[in-house]
Amino acid sequence: MNTTVNTASNAYFNKTFYDRKLLDTAKTRFVHANFGQKRSIPRNSGKRVEFRKYELFTPNTSQLTLQEGVTPTGQNLSQSNVEAEVKQYGAYVEISDLLELTAYDPVIADAAELLGEQLGTVVEWVTRDAMNETTNVQYAGGAAARSAITSSNKLTVDEIRKAVRTLKKNKARPFFSGIDGSARKPHFVCICSPDATYDLQSDPLWQDVSKYSNAEQIYTGEIGRLFGVVFVEATEAKVYQQSVLNKVNATTTNSTVFALKNNPTEREIAYLSTGGNKIMIGDTEYTLAASNPYIPSTRSVKLASSVSLTADAIVYTNDAGKVDTTTKKAQDVHATLIFGADAYGVIDVAGAGAMETIIKPRGSAGTTDPLDQRSTVGAKVAAYTAKVLNPLWLVKIEHGVSA
Repeated sequence: MNTTVNTASNAYFNKTFYDRKLLDTAKTRFVHANFGQKRSIPRNSGKRVEFRKYELFTPNTSQLTLQEGVTPTGQNLSQSNVEAEVKQYGAYVEISDLLELTAYDPVIADAAELLGEQLGTVVEWVTRDAMNETTNVQYAGGAAARSAITSSNKLTVDEIRKAVRTLKKNKARPFFSGIDGSARKPHFVCICSPDATYDLQSDPLWQDVSKYSNAEQIYTGEIGRLFGVVFVEATEAKVYQQSVLNKVNATTTNSTVFALKNNPTEREIAYLSTGGNKIMIGDTEYTLAASNPYIPSTRSVKLASSVSLTADAIVYTNDAGKVDTTTKKAQDVHATLIFGADAYGVIDVAGAGAMETIIKPRGSAGTTDPLDQRSTVGAKVAAYTAKVLNPLWLVKIEHGVSA
């Protein structure tokens, strides 16, 4: 009996089911990806997508005053365009023939679900990071910059009110419906971390979803409302953490290279591998070498210029909150986003072909799998990106949280 043909046939006929399972699982991870202006890229139309928004007409009393019997000059519609380039994301798992013989279909379904969760999180991160590139930033508690934020600079009701005031003054357009199109009261949306909502929910003005006076179709993850803002909680909300906190391993003299004392974390490796990044050693700032600034084999860092360092000097970065003067450890900073409609744009991953399951049955690999021992289940986001369209309609509040 030709089991390879049957396997391929079963995989083909069940593809719609697996695609749906993948997409449904991925969408459970979406919060940031839910509220953007959606665009699709037609096939064979390049890698760049264009988001558009109409410019508001300028109110001018003298120009809009009508003269009796005189037809005024017509106005022209004006749009501003923002372009972004899409990228692909994907992963796969291998399934052995022994496992396939005992539980082929359940394994594919389980793999599709796990891959959906993984890719859904990646899409959520891509969208979140794009939104956090807005230049409209509000620092909690009157802090002058992110580097000044401590745990006492919490998200408060006053901070929400300030953000709402900013959006209204910038003429941000509210949402008038839910994701499913159902009518809702005009509102802005706030995406925040569980730590942020913990601080907010102690306020007596807080209104959770169980206390809404009128029945409404709520968003997935919606937890409450305050001052015309609907709050949606996201476990993947942005948290700015210190990229590097390590030590110099040994004393160096007039050298561009020094070794780290402790095994670096993935975050440290990523930061130290990027040429031109800044690091602090003691109280002095240094620049990483332009090329190959991190040497994995020796756990070494290469600087742009020669320096002399002492053993156990603390190596750290100033890219999070306030740095402790002794330990040089920085406070984590949480980002809460409050925005109106069309503040940012996304590629709709639910569009045709945007996210798919790819199944390669045993026997499809040819000579690379001579004994038909492996099949694979993969998933791919064919094209995705996100982009802030109007920074004035998206406020990022950077703040600390309670322990």
